[in-house]
Amino acid sequence: MPSPRISKEYSSASYFLTFTIKNWYYIFDRHNRFQIITDSLIYCQKHKQLKIYAYVFMLNHIHLVISAPDVIGFVRDFKKFVSKEMQKNIISFEPNILKLFENPKGGHEFWQSSNMPKMIESEDFLNQKIEYIHHNPVRKQYVNNPEDWIWSSANPARGIRVDPIVI
Repeated sequence: MPSPRISKEYSSASYFLTFTIKNWYYIFDRHNRFQIITDSLIYCQKHKQLKIYAYVFMLNHIHLVISAPDVIGFVRDFKKFVSKEMQKNIISFEPNILKLFENPKGGHEFWQSSNMPKMIESEDFLNQKIEYIHHNPVRKQYVNNPEDWIWSSANPARGIRVDPIVI
């Protein structure tokens, strides 16, 4: 079974990551929430040396193939920032659903704890994960072709820069 955490020893490696909303609630698809994620990833590209090789945003989870000098730091900061922005957005547009994310210890918890990190160790594994990412909206029947899903690196008009892959 893969480790639920990224090893400090390999924090600068390339990873396939999945960020999932608590209880798989569908919340990304409205009120500009995909844009919150987009803006945060672009910020991390500019300020945290994040390299994005493939991505897809689904209604309740995100898949990424990325690398950064500190992947652990990226994951921590990204999830924390997006959580704060989601909370503000939900309070503005759908305050009644905020209770779905209440943490018994106080505050709100938007993300499942595991990011299901899988280190990219071969070109075959990388290609398999990119194929999986790009076809996820097709499997869910959101679109007929991977390039038709706007919130994916498969879309030529995507809003996030995709870095060239170096293995």
